Amino acid sequence: TIPIKVNYIECEPSEFYYHLFELTATPEHLIKAGFENITERDFTDEEEIYSQLELQYIEPELREGLNEVDLATENKIPELIELSDLKGILHNHSLYSDGVHSLKEMADYCKELGYGYFGICDHSKTAVYAQGLSIETVLVQQKEIDKLNASYTDFKILKGIESDILIDGTLDYPEDILKTFDFIVASIHSNFKMSEEQATNRLIKAIENPYTSILGHPTGRLLLARPGYPINHKKVIDACAANKVHIELNAHPYRLDIDWRWINYCTEKNVMISINPDAHHKEGFHDMYYGVCAARKGMLTKEMCLNALPLGELLAAFKK
Repeated sequence: TIPIKVNYIECEPSEFYYHLFELTATPEHLIKAGFENITERDFTDEEEIYSQLELQYIEPELREGLNEVDLATENKIPELIELSDLKGILHNHSLYSDGVHSLKEMADYCKELGYGYFGICDHSKTAVYAQGLSIETVLVQQKEIDKLNASYTDFKILKGIESDILIDGTLDYPEDILKTFDFIVASIHSNFKMSEEQATNRLIKAIENPYTSILGHPTGRLLLARPGYPINHKKVIDACAANKVHIELNAHPYRLDIDWRWINYCTEKNVMISINPDAHHKEGFHDMYYGVCAARKGMLTKEMCLNALPLGELLAAFKK
Protein backbone atom coordinates (compact mmCIF):
# COMPACT_ATOMS: atom_id res chain seq x y z
CA THR A 1 0.00 0.00 0.00
CA ILE A 2 1.11 3.57 -0.69
CA PRO A 3 0.39 6.14 2.02
CA ILE A 4 -1.45 9.23 0.83
CA LYS A 5 -0.72 12.53 2.50
CA VAL A 6 -3.74 14.71 3.17
CA ASN A 7 -3.70 18.36 4.17
CA TYR A 8 -6.61 19.68 6.22
CA ILE A 9 -7.41 23.37 5.87
CA GLU A 10 -9.20 24.77 8.89
CA CYS A 11 -11.24 27.94 8.67
CA GLU A 12 -14.28 29.67 10.11
CA PRO A 13 -17.57 28.49 8.52
CA SER A 14 -18.22 32.00 7.21
CA GLU A 15 -14.90 31.93 5.33
CA PHE A 16 -15.43 28.53 3.71
CA TYR A 17 -16.21 29.77 0.18
CA TYR A 18 -13.40 32.30 0.26
CA HIS A 19 -10.86 29.56 0.95
CA LEU A 20 -12.58 27.09 -1.40
CA PHE A 21 -12.17 29.59 -4.23
CA GLU A 22 -8.58 30.33 -3.26
CA LEU A 23 -7.63 26.66 -3.23
CA THR A 24 -9.42 25.58 -6.44
CA ALA A 25 -7.66 28.11 -8.66
CA THR A 26 -4.10 28.38 -9.92
CA PRO A 27 -2.05 31.40 -8.77
CA GLU A 28 -2.28 32.68 -12.36
CA HIS A 29 -6.08 32.62 -12.25
CA LEU A 30 -6.16 34.42 -8.91
CA ILE A 31 -3.89 37.16 -10.25
CA LYS A 32 -5.83 37.63 -13.47
CA ALA A 33 -9.16 37.62 -11.62
CA GLY A 34 -7.92 40.28 -9.18
CA PHE A 35 -8.26 38.08 -6.10
CA GLU A 36 -5.99 40.36 -4.07
CA ASN A 37 -8.65 43.08 -4.33
CA ILE A 38 -11.16 41.10 -2.29
CA THR A 39 -11.50 42.80 1.09
CA GLU A 40 -14.04 40.56 2.81
CA ARG A 41 -14.13 36.82 3.42
CA ASP A 42 -17.77 36.22 4.29
CA PHE A 43 -19.48 34.71 1.23
CA THR A 44 -22.46 32.38 0.87
CA ASP A 45 -21.21 30.85 -2.41
CA GLU A 46 -18.51 31.26 -5.04
CA GLU A 47 -20.84 33.14 -7.38
CA GLU A 48 -20.75 36.04 -4.91
CA ILE A 49 -16.97 36.18 -5.20
CA TYR A 50 -17.04 36.46 -8.99
CA SER A 51 -19.81 39.01 -8.74
CA GLN A 52 -17.61 41.18 -6.51
CA LEU A 53 -14.80 40.77 -9.05
CA GLU A 54 -17.27 41.85 -11.78
CA LEU A 55 -16.74 38.60 -13.67
CA GLN A 56 -19.02 35.94 -15.09
CA TYR A 57 -18.96 32.85 -12.88
CA ILE A 58 -16.09 30.54 -13.81
CA GLU A 59 -16.44 26.81 -13.13
CA PRO A 60 -13.68 25.33 -10.90
CA GLU A 61 -12.23 23.16 -13.66
CA LEU A 62 -11.57 26.25 -15.80
CA ARG A 63 -9.58 28.17 -13.19
CA GLU A 64 -6.22 27.69 -14.87
CA GLY A 65 -5.14 31.24 -15.63
CA LEU A 66 -5.41 30.80 -19.40
CA ASN A 67 -8.05 32.80 -21.29
CA GLU A 68 -11.00 32.12 -18.99
CA VAL A 69 -10.82 35.44 -17.14
CA ASP A 70 -10.74 37.41 -20.41
CA LEU A 71 -13.82 35.49 -21.59
CA ALA A 72 -15.58 36.01 -18.25
CA THR A 73 -14.96 39.74 -18.53
CA GLU A 74 -17.07 39.73 -21.70
CA ASN A 75 -19.57 37.15 -20.37
CA LYS A 76 -18.46 34.70 -23.07
CA ILE A 77 -17.80 31.51 -21.13
CA PRO A 78 -20.11 28.91 -22.70
CA GLU A 79 -22.24 26.35 -20.90
CA LEU A 80 -19.97 23.35 -20.38
CA ILE A 81 -20.90 19.83 -21.39
CA GLU A 82 -22.51 17.55 -18.80
CA LEU A 83 -22.48 13.75 -18.62
CA SER A 84 -26.27 13.86 -19.10
CA ASP A 85 -25.79 15.52 -22.51
CA LEU A 86 -24.32 12.35 -24.03
CA LYS A 87 -26.68 10.33 -26.22
CA GLY A 88 -24.53 7.29 -26.93
CA ILE A 89 -21.21 5.56 -26.37
CA LEU A 90 -18.79 4.95 -29.23
CA HIS A 91 -15.49 2.99 -29.32
CA ASN A 92 -16.01 -0.15 -27.28
CA HIS A 93 -14.61 -3.68 -27.39
CA SER A 94 -16.13 -7.12 -26.89
CA LEU A 95 -15.15 -10.79 -26.72
CA TYR A 96 -14.68 -10.65 -30.47
CA SER A 97 -11.26 -9.05 -29.79
CA ASP A 98 -9.77 -8.29 -26.36
CA GLY A 99 -12.90 -7.37 -24.39
CA VAL A 100 -14.24 -9.46 -21.50
CA HIS A 101 -17.97 -9.27 -22.25
CA SER A 102 -19.99 -10.37 -25.26
CA LEU A 103 -21.33 -7.96 -27.85
CA LYS A 104 -24.86 -8.44 -26.51
CA GLU A 105 -23.80 -7.96 -22.89
CA MET A 106 -22.03 -4.72 -23.77
CA ALA A 107 -24.92 -3.41 -25.84
CA ASP A 108 -27.57 -4.37 -23.29
CA TYR A 109 -25.69 -2.64 -20.48
CA CYS A 110 -25.24 0.48 -22.61
CA LYS A 111 -29.00 0.49 -23.21
CA GLU A 112 -29.63 -0.12 -19.50
CA LEU A 113 -27.60 3.01 -18.70
CA GLY A 114 -30.05 5.02 -20.79
CA TYR A 115 -28.02 5.60 -23.94
CA GLY A 116 -29.60 5.49 -27.39
CA TYR A 117 -26.76 3.95 -29.38
CA PHE A 118 -23.67 1.81 -28.91
CA GLY A 119 -20.66 1.73 -31.22
CA ILE A 120 -18.67 -1.47 -31.31
CA CYS A 121 -15.04 -0.96 -32.33
CA ASP A 122 -13.15 -4.18 -31.84
CA HIS A 123 -9.53 -4.29 -32.96
CA SER A 124 -8.64 -4.81 -36.61
CA LYS A 125 -6.73 -7.77 -38.00
CA THR A 126 -3.19 -6.33 -37.69
CA ALA A 127 -3.61 -6.08 -33.91
CA VAL A 128 -2.90 -9.78 -33.42
CA TYR A 129 -1.90 -9.16 -29.79
CA ALA A 130 -5.51 -8.07 -29.17
CA GLN A 131 -7.15 -10.84 -31.20
CA GLY A 132 -7.86 -8.44 -34.05
CA LEU A 133 -10.75 -9.44 -36.28
CA SER A 134 -10.11 -11.27 -39.53
CA ILE A 135 -12.27 -10.29 -42.49
CA GLU A 136 -14.36 -13.42 -41.93
CA THR A 137 -14.90 -12.52 -38.28
CA VAL A 138 -15.90 -8.97 -39.21
CA LEU A 139 -18.69 -10.35 -41.38
CA VAL A 140 -19.82 -12.73 -38.63
CA GLN A 141 -19.96 -9.86 -36.13
CA GLN A 142 -21.91 -7.67 -38.52
CA LYS A 143 -24.50 -10.41 -38.99
CA GLU A 144 -24.88 -10.65 -35.20
CA ILE A 145 -25.30 -6.86 -35.03
CA ASP A 146 -28.10 -7.02 -37.61
CA LYS A 147 -29.81 -9.74 -35.60
CA LEU A 148 -29.51 -7.82 -32.33
CA ASN A 149 -30.69 -4.56 -33.89
CA ALA A 150 -33.84 -6.32 -35.08
CA SER A 151 -34.63 -7.11 -31.43
CA TYR A 152 -34.15 -3.56 -30.07
CA THR A 153 -36.50 -0.61 -29.97
CA ASP A 154 -35.19 2.94 -29.47
CA PHE A 155 -31.63 1.63 -29.45
CA LYS A 156 -29.08 0.75 -32.12
CA ILE A 157 -25.69 -0.93 -32.35
CA LEU A 158 -23.44 0.82 -34.85
CA LYS A 159 -21.00 -1.24 -36.87
CA GLY A 160 -17.55 0.13 -36.16
CA ILE A 161 -13.96 -0.99 -35.98
CA GLU A 162 -10.83 0.38 -34.37
CA SER A 163 -8.67 0.16 -37.45
CA ASP A 164 -4.95 0.19 -36.89
CA ILE A 165 -3.11 3.00 -38.65
CA LEU A 166 -0.27 1.08 -40.26
CA ILE A 167 3.28 2.40 -40.41
CA ASP A 168 2.67 4.02 -43.82
CA GLY A 169 -0.56 5.70 -42.66
CA THR A 170 -2.94 3.33 -44.41
CA LEU A 171 -5.85 1.66 -42.62
CA ASP A 172 -6.30 -2.01 -41.95
CA TYR A 173 -8.59 -3.94 -44.37
CA PRO A 174 -9.24 -3.42 -48.07
CA GLU A 175 -11.80 -0.86 -49.23
CA ASP A 176 -14.58 -3.41 -49.79
CA ILE A 177 -14.46 -4.19 -46.04
CA LEU A 178 -13.91 -0.61 -44.82
CA LYS A 179 -17.09 0.52 -46.56
CA THR A 180 -19.21 -2.01 -44.64
CA PHE A 181 -18.78 -0.13 -41.35
CA ASP A 182 -21.02 2.68 -40.08
CA PHE A 183 -17.92 4.42 -38.76
CA ILE A 184 -14.22 3.81 -38.22
CA VAL A 185 -11.97 4.86 -35.36
CA ALA A 186 -8.41 5.05 -36.69
CA SER A 187 -5.66 4.57 -34.09
CA ILE A 188 -1.94 3.88 -33.83
CA HIS A 189 -1.02 0.84 -31.74
CA SER A 190 2.47 -0.03 -32.97
CA ASN A 191 5.82 1.47 -34.04
CA PHE A 192 5.68 4.29 -31.49
CA LYS A 193 9.30 5.37 -31.97
CA MET A 194 8.72 8.15 -34.47
CA SER A 195 9.88 11.70 -34.92
CA GLU A 196 7.24 14.43 -34.73
CA GLU A 197 7.25 14.71 -38.51
CA GLN A 198 6.86 10.95 -39.02
CA ALA A 199 4.03 10.65 -36.48
CA THR A 200 2.24 13.70 -37.82
CA ASN A 201 2.46 12.54 -41.44
CA ARG A 202 1.30 9.05 -40.47
CA LEU A 203 -1.77 10.46 -38.71
CA ILE A 204 -2.59 12.91 -41.49
CA LYS A 205 -2.51 10.19 -44.14
CA ALA A 206 -5.00 8.18 -42.06
CA ILE A 207 -7.14 11.28 -41.55
CA GLU A 208 -7.24 11.83 -45.31
CA ASN A 209 -8.58 8.30 -45.84
CA PRO A 210 -12.26 8.79 -46.78
CA TYR A 211 -13.32 5.96 -44.46
CA THR A 212 -11.82 7.46 -41.28
CA SER A 213 -14.56 8.88 -39.05
CA ILE A 214 -12.75 9.48 -35.74
CA LEU A 215 -9.06 9.81 -34.92
CA GLY A 216 -8.52 7.63 -31.85
CA HIS A 217 -6.28 8.62 -28.89
CA PRO A 218 -4.07 10.87 -31.05
CA THR A 219 -0.79 10.64 -29.10
CA GLY A 220 -1.06 7.07 -27.78
CA ARG A 221 -0.02 8.21 -24.32
CA LEU A 222 -0.61 6.21 -21.13
CA LEU A 223 -0.49 8.59 -18.18
CA LEU A 224 2.03 7.58 -15.49
CA ALA A 225 3.24 4.79 -17.79
CA ARG A 226 4.48 6.11 -21.14
CA PRO A 227 4.57 9.47 -22.91
CA GLY A 228 2.79 9.86 -26.19
CA TYR A 229 4.65 9.98 -29.49
CA PRO A 230 5.32 13.59 -30.49
CA ILE A 231 2.85 15.13 -32.94
CA ASN A 232 2.16 18.57 -34.37
CA HIS A 233 -1.29 19.02 -32.88
CA LYS A 234 -2.18 22.00 -35.03
CA LYS A 235 -1.39 20.20 -38.28
CA VAL A 236 -3.33 17.12 -37.17
CA ILE A 237 -6.36 19.15 -36.07
CA ASP A 238 -6.22 21.22 -39.26
CA ALA A 239 -6.23 17.99 -41.29
CA CYS A 240 -9.26 16.76 -39.35
CA ALA A 241 -11.03 20.03 -40.11
CA ALA A 242 -10.23 19.76 -43.82
CA ASN A 243 -11.41 16.14 -44.03
CA LYS A 244 -14.43 16.33 -41.68
CA VAL A 245 -12.85 13.85 -39.28
CA HIS A 246 -13.71 13.98 -35.58
CA ILE A 247 -11.19 13.60 -32.75
CA GLU A 248 -11.50 11.27 -29.82
CA LEU A 249 -11.11 12.31 -26.23
CA ASN A 250 -10.36 8.86 -24.89
CA ALA A 251 -12.01 8.82 -21.46
CA HIS A 252 -9.91 6.04 -19.95
CA PRO A 253 -8.18 7.62 -16.92
CA TYR A 254 -4.77 6.47 -18.20
CA ARG A 255 -5.30 8.14 -21.57
CA LEU A 256 -7.46 11.31 -21.51
CA ASP A 257 -6.15 11.80 -25.03
CA ILE A 258 -6.61 14.25 -26.86
CA ASP A 259 -5.23 16.45 -24.09
CA TRP A 260 -7.80 18.99 -22.87
CA ARG A 261 -5.45 21.88 -23.70
CA TRP A 262 -6.11 21.29 -27.41
CA ILE A 263 -9.90 21.16 -27.25
CA ASN A 264 -10.21 24.92 -27.64
CA TYR A 265 -8.26 24.77 -30.91
CA CYS A 266 -10.48 21.90 -32.11
CA THR A 267 -13.51 24.05 -31.39
CA GLU A 268 -12.00 27.00 -33.27
CA LYS A 269 -11.53 24.74 -36.30
CA ASN A 270 -15.03 23.26 -35.97
CA VAL A 271 -13.68 19.78 -35.23
CA MET A 272 -16.08 17.88 -33.01
CA ILE A 273 -14.84 15.85 -30.04
CA SER A 274 -16.06 12.31 -29.44
CA ILE A 275 -15.85 11.35 -25.76
CA ASN A 276 -15.16 7.61 -25.87
CA PRO A 277 -14.49 5.19 -23.00
CA ASP A 278 -12.52 2.63 -25.04
CA ALA A 279 -14.42 0.19 -22.85
CA HIS A 280 -13.17 -3.40 -22.75
CA HIS A 281 -15.80 -4.42 -20.19
CA LYS A 282 -19.17 -3.13 -19.04
CA GLU A 283 -17.75 -1.19 -16.11
CA GLY A 284 -15.61 0.74 -18.57
CA PHE A 285 -18.67 2.72 -19.65
CA HIS A 286 -18.43 4.63 -16.38
CA ASP A 287 -15.10 6.11 -17.49
CA MET A 288 -17.20 8.50 -19.54
CA TYR A 289 -17.34 10.58 -16.36
CA TYR A 290 -13.57 11.21 -16.53
CA GLY A 291 -13.82 12.08 -20.20
CA VAL A 292 -16.47 14.68 -19.45
CA CYS A 293 -14.32 16.11 -16.65
CA ALA A 294 -11.40 16.52 -19.05
CA ALA A 295 -13.69 17.92 -21.76
CA ARG A 296 -15.03 20.54 -19.36
CA LYS A 297 -11.46 21.66 -18.60
CA GLY A 298 -11.13 22.22 -22.35
CA MET A 299 -14.36 24.27 -22.33
CA LEU A 300 -16.19 21.76 -24.53
CA THR A 301 -19.89 22.36 -25.10
CA LYS A 302 -22.50 19.77 -25.99
CA GLU A 303 -22.83 21.38 -29.42
CA MET A 304 -19.22 20.41 -30.20
CA CYS A 305 -19.44 16.87 -28.80
CA LEU A 306 -20.05 14.22 -31.46
CA ASN A 307 -21.83 11.72 -29.23
CA ALA A 308 -24.09 14.37 -27.77
CA LEU A 309 -25.84 14.21 -31.16
CA PRO A 310 -29.02 12.16 -31.53
CA LEU A 311 -28.63 9.06 -33.69
CA GLY A 312 -29.90 10.56 -36.95
CA GLU A 313 -27.60 13.56 -36.77
CA LEU A 314 -24.67 11.33 -35.77
CA LEU A 315 -25.13 9.12 -38.83
CA ALA A 316 -25.36 12.21 -41.03
CA ALA A 317 -22.09 13.48 -39.55
CA PHE A 318 -20.41 10.14 -40.31
CA LYS A 319 -21.60 10.25 -43.92
CA LYS A 320 -19.91 13.62 -44.39
